[in-house]
Amino acid sequence: MTQEHTVDTTAITTGNGTDSGTGTDAEAVVRRLYTALADGDRDTLDAILDPDFVGVLAAGMPGGVGGEHRGAEAMRRDGWGGIGRHFAARAEPDRIDALADGRLLVSGHYRGRGRRGGAELEAAFTHVVTVTGGRLTRLEQLTDTARWAAAAPPYTTLDVRAADGVGTLRLNRPDRHNAVDRMLGAEFARAVDAVAADPAVRAVVLTGGDRVFCVGGDVELFTGCAPEELPRVLREVTDLFHPTVERLSTMDAPVVAAVHGAAAGMGLALVCAADVVVAAEDAVFTTAYGGIGLTADGGLSWTLPRLVGLRRAQELFLTGRRLTAAEALEWGLVTRVVPAAEVDTVAREYATAIADGPTQAFGAVRRLLRRSSESDLHTHLAEEQRSVVEAGRSHDLVEGTRALAERRRPRFTGS
Repeated sequence: MTQEHTVDTTAITTGNGTDSGTGTDAEAVVRRLYTALADGDRDTLDAILDPDFVGVLAAGMPGGVGGEHRGAEAMRRDGWGGIGRHFAARAEPDRIDALADGRLLVSGHYRGRGRRGGAELEAAFTHVVTVTGGRLTRLEQLTDTARWAAAAPPYTTLDVRAADGVGTLRLNRPDRHNAVDRMLGAEFARAVDAVAADPAVRAVVLTGGDRVFCVGGDVELFTGCAPEELPRVLREVTDLFHPTVERLSTMDAPVVAAVHGAAAGMGLALVCAADVVVAAEDAVFTTAYGGIGLTADGGLSWTLPRLVGLRRAQELFLTGRRLTAAEALEWGLVTRVVPAAEVDTVAREYATAIADGPTQAFGAVRRLLRRSSESDLHTHLAEEQRSVVEAGRSHDLVEGTRALAERRRPRFTGS
């Protein structure tokens, strides 16, 4: 199953604001942007966004979308797409004014509401937009992020908490064995965005509770719709789930999975996205896709062979074999197997120790390890050099070297 990133058609919509702008070609390009976002018009976005477009969303925006998004695709996927996953809102520009430096100032209001039970949203905004050579090269957003946070929908399928540097994401659909439906997919995306953007979260525990981890996609998604609707449903689910798996795999905070019971399909993909996996003795692992006629998703066809090898991955996908916890340990799929009563404690111990470490360095190592099997040695050495030079700018390196010289334990801050 392939993934296509699209702009959510209900994410941002133009209003009927008054036109007090200059009527220049640049203003026309800006108006085309709002119309294209409203229509989900990928072709127009490709035409008007410079490939090196930079979008800067206000710090503190819910769902972790605040900050800089470099590249048109990153802004579509993580910026505007992130807003659309959590809000049904429209941008109603009231004015477009030319600034002295040639940029355009767009001012107006966002109006809408948080999705899935969220509150009503009304928040003023300004966008400072740069147009160069007929294409948008930069957009900077200012808005009242407190109003966005107040409108964000509550979690209904997750328990999310953070304490002492450790964020905990607990899948909470016990009646459906934590099967992933649209709601859980959207809420999980928001939760991962939030912990990834929170500098106070320096490790994450991912769990499904003490009975089952996650059995994969909810079959009611498929049985509850007409056959001709299945491709659309599958695209919607993966549009939510795939960017989340990527964010989970590449954020700075390492992930510890605590696995009870079954981890199947999407659940197994989440296990493979983690850095440390603590499994109960009664845990089982299976791909499960072949049993209902599907292919892999959640990056599982990419991560699984890198963990267990191609031949073993082929066996798991083609036969539907269920691995016991002991077999998963032998194959390198999990880090440690413990009695069920000890899983949460051991996972917390791992996460607490990791949270005390140099978080930015850990994040860089996570990304280097993920890329290691797809680059040659020369390329990877260059990546390591860039990474270690960047680490040289961190406060944690200063603290680590000072602690070594003073023969004490370092007190890392993750910065």
